Amino acid sequence: MVTGQQEYVPMKIALIGGTGFVGTAVLEEALARGHHVVALARDPAKYAARERLSVVHADVQDSAQVAAAVAGTDAVVSAFNPGWTVANIGALFTTGHRAIMQGTKQSGVKRILVVGGAGSLYVAPGKQLIDTPEFPKDIYEGAHAARQALDEMRGEQELEWTFLSPPVFLAAGERSGRYRTGGENPLMDGEKPAGISVKDMAVAILNEIEAPKHLRARFTVASA
Repeated sequence: MVTGQQEYVPMKIALIGGTGFVGTAVLEEALARGHHVVALARDPAKYAARERLSVVHADVQDSAQVAAAVAGTDAVVSAFNPGWTVANIGALFTTGHRAIMQGTKQSGVKRILVVGGAGSLYVAPGKQLIDTPEFPKDIYEGAHAARQALDEMRGEQELEWTFLSPPVFLAAGERSGRYRTGGENPLMDGEKPAGISVKDMAVAILNEIEAPKHLRARFTVASA
């Protein structure tokens, strides 16, 4: 079991997707810990003024804009998701993810954590969750793009990357500050897949940024 919060030195963290479900929780956790957050946004008006929050206009589909926005930060957290209801989510996720990775390289920032999906977790040798009959068809395209992103990241040697797969069940809920970690397989609660609150997943994300334990690797989390 891992707990938060741990000792840390305040950092300057670039955040992509900070108005989304996961990103909002990451933003709150980072600010609560005393970090300075640089939020990338196509529409900066979506953010209210906050202490230690800087909002930078940037289109994450453009690597040059990403590079300019994240330059000078200590780490990048990407909770990028074009939106599950967007018709071309797969193509947008792929081009956006690649622009984020390339822009981070161009900026000189080395550390990046990408929040992906649970679909690429292995439920059996050689079989990923996304390829089971039970996997929801309405999110397949986005989940497939996230799986491809992980495959591409596994070959990345320049950046100090981490890929976080949420558990099978991710929901709103309270912050306990406690969680379990796993690797390539879904964490379980007895015979059922485990879950976690988005606030506790944000704790795991910030803990990993502050004290990396999964460099150039994928990990997953679940409630303790």
